[in-house]
Amino acid sequence: FRGYAKYNLEDYKGAIADYTKAIEIDPDNANAYSFRGGAKFNLEDYKGAIADYTKAIEIDPNNPFVYRYRGWVKKYNLRDDKGACADWRKAADLGDEYSAQRVNIECN
Repeated sequence: FRGYAKYNLEDYKGAIADYTKAIEIDPDNANAYSFRGGAKFNLEDYKGAIADYTKAIEIDPNNPFVYRYRGWVKKYNLRDDKGACADWRKAADLGDEYSAQRVNIECN
């Protein structure tokens, strides 16, 4: 939770350090990977964000929001339209309405 507080205070480097420690304690903590990915995104470490989102998905493949965020980074920061659409389709399949809207707008 301290990492989350630091994230909200826009101390992204501090948040990353806390999430990294949480991952050291529990390597199967999908939320820590996901939140660390968000902090990396805010520091414009897009490849690092993708790696963390991907690890979160490996641990918990049924979380639509991680697919949504990974798709966002792929589309708007890495210009990977095909990858973004695949992630948004998966998120939509898992019930994420926002991702379904992105598919309709960006992927047709």
